[in-house]
This record gives sequence, C-alpha cells and structure tokens, in this order.
Amino acid sequence: MKSRSGATRERGPHPLDNWLFGLALAGIALTSYLTFSAWFGEHPAFCGADSDCGLVQQSRWSTLLGVPIALWGFLTYALLARLTWRLRTRPSSWRAALLVAVVGAAVSWYLAAISLFVIEALCFYCLASFGIANALLVVLLVRRPAQMPEHAWAKALPTPVGSATVIVFVLALHFSGLFDPAAGPEKPHLKALAVHLRDSGARFFGTYWCPICQQQKALFEASADRLPYVECTPGGRGGPVNFACVANDVKSYPTWINGGRRHTGLVSA
Repeated sequence: MKSRSGATRERGPHPLDNWLFGLALAGIALTSYLTFSAWFGEHPAFCGADSDCGLVQQSRWSTLLGVPIALWGFLTYALLARLTWRLRTRPSSWRAALLVAVVGAAVSWYLAAISLFVIEALCFYCLASFGIANALLVVLLVRRPAQMPEHAWAKALPTPVGSATVIVFVLALHFSGLFDPAAGPEKPHLKALAVHLRDSGARFFGTYWCPICQQQKALFEASADRLPYVECTPGGRGGPVNFACVANDVKSYPTWINGGRRHTGLVSA
C-alpha cells in the first residue's frame, strides 16, 4: 500500500511489535510490584532494610512529588504498552512511543548514576527496570518505519532528546532541593536534631490532615522522616484514634511529649 507521496506503507504488525509490547508489560509488572510494596510499607522480596537494595528503595530519590518513583515508572510503561500496541496497526504512533521511550531511558540512566555514585548501592529491581527501559528503546529504534518520511532520524530525534534533557535537568534541580527543600540533601543540624529527638524518646503526635503538623515536618526539610512521628488517625479523619494517642491523652495536634514534658503546637527546629 502506498501513501500519497508514493512511500510504501506497512501491512500488518512488524515482527518486533510483540517484543515491544512484551517489554512494556514486563515493566508494568515490575513497577506495579514496587509501587504496591512502597504504598503498603513492605520491603520487596530479597530487599531487606540494611541491604543495598533497601538503601536505594528508602532513599530520597525513591519518591517524586509525594508518590513512589515506581508509580511514575508504571505510568511510563503503561503509556508505552498502549503506544506499542497501536503501533501494530498505526505506524504513525512510532514517534510518540519514541518520545516516551527516550525520556524513560534517560531518567533510568539518571537514577542509575545516582544509585552508583551518590547512594553507592545497587538495587537489582532498579537494574531490571533500567534494562527493560533501555532494551525497549533499542528495539523501538530498530523498529522505525523507515519507509515513512516523517519518521526520518533528522525529524524524529530532536524532540525526544531535547525533552529528555530538560526532564533530567529538572529532576536534578528538584532533588537538589531548589523547588522543595524536603527533596534535597539533609542539613547536618536538622538531621542531628531529628535523630536526637528520636533517640531521646520524644514523640511527635499528629495527623496527616493537620496543617500545623505538616508545617512542623516542613521545618525539618529532608530530615522529616527521621522524626519520631506518630499518626493519630491512620484510618482517616473520622476513623478510630491510634491507641498510643489515646493512652497519652493527645487531644490537639501537634503534641510533643518528651520525658513527661508536653508541648502543644509548632516547635521551632
């Protein structure tokens, strides 16, 4: 079949289409499992808290905008699955799939570099996703519908490469703490204070829906996760109150208790 320009169009699925779709499904399965583990506070199999894998999974690079980085990976693979499936009958989907694949592979390279040179630990789950993302990109490049002029390299590559560069740059700025100090590196004095509060037996009672509680956490920036925080309404605002909060007669939030001393309200860091 020929287009108006005379170029021969594809008939039926390309032999590589099943590989592309299969790789996308493998990525979906992997990131679904990691997202589930992160949301329910479980360690992935063979990934203990003190292992290299655990260090990576618990690092500040494991979340983005308040959700697990694995969820962003899941959305990327899900979009690629849809695009590569459409590619079987619509070769025009190749450029959109290439854009997503290049961005996904670039982010995987960025996170792999962070894991290797900053965290100095390797997670085999992350390496598996790295392999899937890059294999999918390579197969997609080979799969290019060369007979379609609009898919020529000079037209197809600039947008994906430029987009990937911008996204990785913005990610680097985000994790530097430029946009959100909580995503950046820990400040030594805030880390030391949070560790001291935790080790001294202090308890910080609060709720996820309490604005002042969130302000309290924000004061500790990237060290907020080290605070001895106790969530008083884990079942929701109208749900039962945590027994520890009831036992300590916590009636307003936030409440700090340390060695018999009690303080209600915001405490300066």
